[in-house]
Amino acid sequence: MPEIRRIDAEDDGIRLDRWFRRHYPAVTHVLLEKLLRKGEIRLDGGRVKAADRVVAGQALKLPPQVIHAKSDALDKPKPQTTKPMGSLAERVLYMDRHVIVLDKPAGLATQGGSGLTKHVDGMLDSLMFEKNSRPKLVHRLDKDTSGVLLVARTASAASGLSAALAGRDASKIYWALTRGVPKQKYGFVKGALAKEGGRGHEKMSISEGEEAKFALTEYAVLDTAGDEFAFVAARPVTGRTHQIRVHLASLGTPIVGDFKYGGPEAKGKGEIADKLHLHAREIDIARPDGGRLRVAAPLPPHMAKSWSLLGFDTELKRTPFPDKKNKR
Repeated sequence: MPEIRRIDAEDDGIRLDRWFRRHYPAVTHVLLEKLLRKGEIRLDGGRVKAADRVVAGQALKLPPQVIHAKSDALDKPKPQTTKPMGSLAERVLYMDRHVIVLDKPAGLATQGGSGLTKHVDGMLDSLMFEKNSRPKLVHRLDKDTSGVLLVARTASAASGLSAALAGRDASKIYWALTRGVPKQKYGFVKGALAKEGGRGHEKMSISEGEEAKFALTEYAVLDTAGDEFAFVAARPVTGRTHQIRVHLASLGTPIVGDFKYGGPEAKGKGEIADKLHLHAREIDIARPDGGRLRVAAPLPPHMAKSWSLLGFDTELKRTPFPDKKNKR
């Protein structure tokens, strides 16, 4: 006998074929297409295609071939032919039923790209826990930037968090070690950014061209080591690629280890590593279910060592920036 399954909120908006991969992995694409063509799978009583998107609350009629295929898969597990990319469970800073906050390590890309075989997006299956759906990235961090990374556990949470970021109802604070000390201890850097060399080029630069996008970064110097190094907090008002890195370099104080934008001037000194010293320290964002979420990530090992060598406070609690609603 056919069975009726309701589309739940976590599957809202996904393609029908992906819904089957999530809930009935033993149903092959060939079998799915055959059942759809014959009209044996129906959505709210009507015919449907594999590429159609489902909506929470819709009723999906499933024939016995689908139900039995799931039973067969449970009774006879298929041998694993590919190794999982790894687990992120030990990097979880915070988790509830809507969101997971990760402490992304430096050197791990957020998403795949040319030549990348390991990245956060490819490891999200390890964060499903009790849910049936795969978590979703909400934003990105550069490969060599460590720290707070948001992952939504449901489609509705992803939509809400993305809206908060787009509407600037979020405050992201980064910690950086700069080579040299900015002349002003607090201020804003405004400089529109464009890709150098056209589309697909990873390097950004300040530009007045038509293709440049407005970018604004708020910063504050929290401590210094003579005139050589500064402990800088940066809060991006906009979210452009490499924004903080370009803006701090434009002040003549590049981030240590950022040779892309600082050149030889970004080199460390003594035991201070030549790795990028940029860390997503904290996020304060509107929660999808109301209220606010605020999470901080500890410094990565190479930055913690530099902070210790320079006598900076690795556990600094005070926020150097005014509350957003009071900011000019």
